[in-house]
Parts: sequence; C-alpha cells; structure tokens
Amino acid sequence: MDITEPGAATPARIATIMVNALDAERLAGFWAGLLGTAVSSRFEQFVWLRPAGPGAPQLAFQQVDRPTEGRRRLHLDIHGPDPGALRALAESLGAVFVEGHDIGAFHWDVMQDPEGNEFCIAGE
Repeated sequence: MDITEPGAATPARIATIMVNALDAERLAGFWAGLLGTAVSSRFEQFVWLRPAGPGAPQLAFQQVDRPTEGRRRLHLDIHGPDPGALRALAESLGAVFVEGHDIGAFHWDVMQDPEGNEFCIAGE
C-alpha cells in the first residue's frame, strides 16, 4: 500500500530515543539542562524529557542495574497506529523479534534490524 494515498495508515514515526543509564534521574537532569528543556514524565525505571516541538521525538532514559556493553545502550522507539502490522513490515524487511515487554496495558516488542541494532515497536 502506498502511504501517500488518501485513507492510508499513518506511517511509523520515531517517538523516543531511549538511553540506558545507571542513574536515569541524573542523566535526564544533565540533558534537560543542556537542551534547555524539562522532564515531562516518569514511570517506574523511565524518565522522559519534553520534546523539542510537536511531533519531535522525545529523549528518554531507562534505569539499568549495570553498564550496558554493546546491547541496547541507545535505541529508537518506533510508534505507529498498528504495531502488529509495523512488526510484520519490519520482519519482511529483515528485522528479527527479540522479546516483548509490558508495563500495565502498554506493550512493546524489542526487535533487531538486519545488522543487529535493536529498536522497539509500540502503538501510539
């Protein structure tokens, strides 16, 4: 399907650039100060900064227990109106499913692109 045709599904978008952090609060404070923004929300081990503008991706920080070596130090969160279709499209292009996660009613799938770079797919 051509996404430019009327009635086509909204294309996927980069919603978040997620950074693993040993101290998510401290790192969020650093980046908020450097970028002239503020924390927009917190939930469990996650801290999100206010995006630069409407539709812009958010910079966010995920608390981890130990330094990340190679795997998921920084990754993109891709959101779309139909995450199942988005996952199927990614897989048809060569992506591989790694694992799924849930926090409350929010679900996301961790994927790897054809070179092993990890990214997440979720609904809007």
